Amino acid sequence: MKQLILFFLLLPSLAWAHGGDDHGEAAKPAAAAMAYFTSETFSDKYEALVKYSHTDPGKEASLKLFISQFNTNQALDPVQLNVTVAGHPAIKLEMTRLEKGIYLLKGIFPDTAHYNLIVNVDGPQGADLLQLNDVDPGRVLPIETEATAHSHWYQSNWFYGFLGLLFGIIFMYIIMKKRNHRITAVIILFYCLLPLKGMYNASAHEGHDEPGGKSGAVSSAFLIEKETQFLFNIHTQKLEPADYNTSTVFFGTVTAAPDGKAVIQSPQTGKIVSLKVKPGQPVSRGQVVAVIEQQVDAGTQINILSQKNSIDAEYNAAKAQYERLKKIEDIAAKKDITEAKARYESAADNKRLFEANTTNSSGSSRFISLTSPVSGITGSFNYAIGAVVNAGETLFGITNLDRVYIETQVFVNDVPNLKSVKKFTASVSESDSMQYDLKLVSVPQSVNPGNQSQLVVFEVINPKGQFKIGANVQVRSYSGDIVRQLILPNEAITEVNGRPVVFIKDKAEQYSISFILKGENNNQYSIISRGAEEGERVVVNNVYQMKMIYLNQ
Repeated sequence: MKQLILFFLLLPSLAWAHGGDDHGEAAKPAAAAMAYFTSETFSDKYEALVKYSHTDPGKEASLKLFISQFNTNQALDPVQLNVTVAGHPAIKLEMTRLEKGIYLLKGIFPDTAHYNLIVNVDGPQGADLLQLNDVDPGRVLPIETEATAHSHWYQSNWFYGFLGLLFGIIFMYIIMKKRNHRITAVIILFYCLLPLKGMYNASAHEGHDEPGGKSGAVSSAFLIEKETQFLFNIHTQKLEPADYNTSTVFFGTVTAAPDGKAVIQSPQTGKIVSLKVKPGQPVSRGQVVAVIEQQVDAGTQINILSQKNSIDAEYNAAKAQYERLKKIEDIAAKKDITEAKARYESAADNKRLFEANTTNSSGSSRFISLTSPVSGITGSFNYAIGAVVNAGETLFGITNLDRVYIETQVFVNDVPNLKSVKKFTASVSESDSMQYDLKLVSVPQSVNPGNQSQLVVFEVINPKGQFKIGANVQVRSYSGDIVRQLILPNEAITEVNGRPVVFIKDKAEQYSISFILKGENNNQYSIISRGAEEGERVVVNNVYQMKMIYLNQ
């Protein structure tokens, strides 16, 4: 019983030991010292920023001047600049171009005072006059100091622990003298409840920042130096109402055009003796691509020879008769000469055709040349040289992707809207920036009873081979109805923690993140319903770099 009482009496000393709230010298992080001073100004055309550090009066000072377009944040180059000091005509500033949009100003400022720089700009958007106020090169930069915590002996945890132990012993001695157990229990309960507030505070203290830790909330504003903005080409766009075309998305499948795909097949059973092309090789229409050796049996050879003899006999007879009549043309009937000429020409055609089909015959073999019916790219081969193929078997295919068709399934309710569509575009995926204009080839003629959709065929000119046969693509139709909305390019919108955000430029070197609510999207622009206001400058280029800078702050 005494040991249990002693344990309860010692509990307050453990709680009081945290009363100093001391985390060591690193508990208060050192304040970040300023590395430079800035002064900025802007107009509806241009933005100017000057950066400088401390320089003693009377000595040469160096200042960096940044000139950019106000709405787009693009560095101005080429541009004509003239920088003077207002009210101090004796101060001459020497200007040197460092790189695009960045200039170095050198001059001597006699006193530690506030100077105003007058910047005369003549750029792509016309002439303008900017004033940079309160430029003071003589100003002293704050010295970076580390806050050190001075601890006294009476603030030590050991002191509070010893003090708590001493009070515990005294209370224990008083309680042991009491004979009334009820009074003893009340005193123990009251004494044990005293440190609970301190214990709860100790538990609640977990929310404080420890050395090297991060605060509970991340600021929406962050800084990006102007040099970094120019390096990463961080461009902005002023958010204003613009024309927006509503659109509808369909999904389709790429198919070959009627003259865009062919297969090379063997007309007779035989052996492949030659392949004139390789996989991936472009071929033209009528080009010989393979040679097949056909085996001819004895009976077939006899028939071929018999036909050859008949054709030769007919040709020789027709030729002889025609030549005889030509010699007596002056006394022969014109009708007889005409009939003889027609018979001779017909026999010559039959002989030429027969020889064309039997020229490559050698003994019991006959060679057949296979030609390409279309121009395109050769596909993979199914057989190699020396393989025996049957009649009708495919050797390889030839595909032309210069012009392809896209078949889409359009629901019945959307078909009437096709007449008011301004244009059709197709892309491989929603994130694909390359879009191709489509031409409507055929309107629906029947309805699919399974899903009540209709087949619509489009034609797309595809010189780069972006669309492959059998690929699933996204077709978007843009209506002629135009509405005024606050819109942004899709590349200006990214996601942080699964929520859409944009980055807004607040000052020359200060940006902020804003969570937005997106409206309709037509694959190029998105309507901004909430989160960004009209007139704000939103980053539209290299948003990924902005996201990385924000997350790593």
